[in-house]
Amino acid sequence: MNQIPIKDVTPKRDNSNATNDLYAKRAHIYVKYYKGFFKNLKTISGVLMLAMFYGFSWIQWDGHQAVLFDLPSRQFHVFSFTFWPQDFMLLSWLLIILAFTLFFVTVFAGRLWCGYACPQFVWTWFFIWAERITEGDRNQRMRRDKSKWSGEKLARKTAKHALWLFIAAASAIAFVGYFTPIRELTPAVFNWNLGPWETWWIGFLTVATYANAGWLREQVCTYMCPYARFQSVMFDADTLIISYDEKRGENRGKRKKGADYKAQGLGDCIDCDNCVHVCPVGIDIRNGLQYECVACGACVDVCDDIMDRMGYDRGLIRYTTEHALEGGETRVLRPRLIGYFIALCAMFIAFSYTLYSRVPLEVDIIRDRGQLYVQASNGMIENVYTLKLANKSQVDHQFSIDISGVEGITMAGERVVSIRSGELLDYPISLQADPRFLERPNYDIIFRVQALDDKSILVEEDNRFIGPVKR
Repeated sequence: MNQIPIKDVTPKRDNSNATNDLYAKRAHIYVKYYKGFFKNLKTISGVLMLAMFYGFSWIQWDGHQAVLFDLPSRQFHVFSFTFWPQDFMLLSWLLIILAFTLFFVTVFAGRLWCGYACPQFVWTWFFIWAERITEGDRNQRMRRDKSKWSGEKLARKTAKHALWLFIAAASAIAFVGYFTPIRELTPAVFNWNLGPWETWWIGFLTVATYANAGWLREQVCTYMCPYARFQSVMFDADTLIISYDEKRGENRGKRKKGADYKAQGLGDCIDCDNCVHVCPVGIDIRNGLQYECVACGACVDVCDDIMDRMGYDRGLIRYTTEHALEGGETRVLRPRLIGYFIALCAMFIAFSYTLYSRVPLEVDIIRDRGQLYVQASNGMIENVYTLKLANKSQVDHQFSIDISGVEGITMAGERVVSIRSGELLDYPISLQADPRFLERPNYDIIFRVQALDDKSILVEEDNRFIGPVKR
């Protein structure tokens, strides 16, 4: 398996009298505004992600919040599905499927998740936008940070941080709104009537979002996220990555438009450094593939714009593969990618079948172990059970209870019970059988519980009926 080498481009110190520090001071990254195709894609994906995050909790579905993780009631509503703690296995399946999806996408197209869908970078770009509209573009921000404090500087800095805090607080409220109904939470926030847990989580998430997207930014991806570290294990020479065409671009050098730069021994790269100025993680893609790169395509857009202005062909920096850069042919279908795809399809089909064939009713039968059986005053043999019935659907139902397995067995009590949506009902029943029909000391019996208004909601559970031992 051929892996793409990751280059270490950490600046080396040429100072024999100084000791090498384990940690280097962070250099603030001033991201330059730019336009382009991949910027538009990133904007669309970011807006969709933010719209779903802020909007899903406000959608009503069958009389309740469409997406609500109701921890006190131990119910997790996701549109038409309601999940209980007993459905934890489905969550495990879902996480495994998402992990394989990430592996598949990474092998095929590198870190597209990081550049276009990762929440850390979606919010980072959101905060960069807020920074630009309050303090100006890159050069303006750099000059202002170097200048002395003034009324304008204070006002712009205050506006930026106020907007950051507003976005962070709105994000925290939206997140907590998936655990506390958002239509109750929002008025409570404005009325200062929050409970202790809501107050804690909104405060914590506000600070975390403000710090991660406003101050830490690329450091989260570089130092905290493990994905940056193990991505090279999944890359190969046919993985789609952002690369600089060194053969075409070198030697670098500035020149006038229309000049015969080939005669000067120059390549297509005019050494404008715009690819560095737009990079949200502050790397120079011309130094080769680096683990900090999040494949956002910013350098591709700005380089294509420069090539258009100079009258050169686009693609000096582009999405490509290692094989393509070397003049070879890219193999799209390869064993590892096919293996991930087959495994992903199999797991998705199994998960979908399990999810859609899932019956929203749980029946657990507990037999009274205090005594094996009793003989009633009418001479019948009686066994006592407790039925634990959980209505896991989002509507109320009436359920009929039927028993079979012993000839002439009867049930004392109502055969039809009403259970509200999300209710767990303990329903005691007693079964009686004529001892004349009990040839054996125990029998397998079947409890059949079915919704009267929906015949597809049916659960059958077996248990034991105990009788006297005949000699």
